[in-house]
Amino acid sequence: MKQSEFQAAVAEEFGAGYGGAVVGDLVLNALGGRTAREALAAGVRPREVWLALCEATDVPEERRHGAGRPVPGETRTPRHP
Repeated sequence: MKQSEFQAAVAEEFGAGYGGAVVGDLVLNALGGRTAREALAAGVRPREVWLALCEATDVPEERRHGAGRPVPGETRTPRHP
């Protein structure tokens, strides 16, 4: 997962506004007590951060893998307004 795919996955799952808050404010124990933003800045791979974020926010398993990758001809809409 690339950084851009991580950002797209966050926006798709949480919405642009709330996604920014989740990435910047939610402390993730699985990432050493850091936020997703802090973990990414420290060099943690985006896929690892995405999966930790999904686990902490109870994103269903079926929406975790392949998230953030474009689907030809499909328009993205947030899962949660």
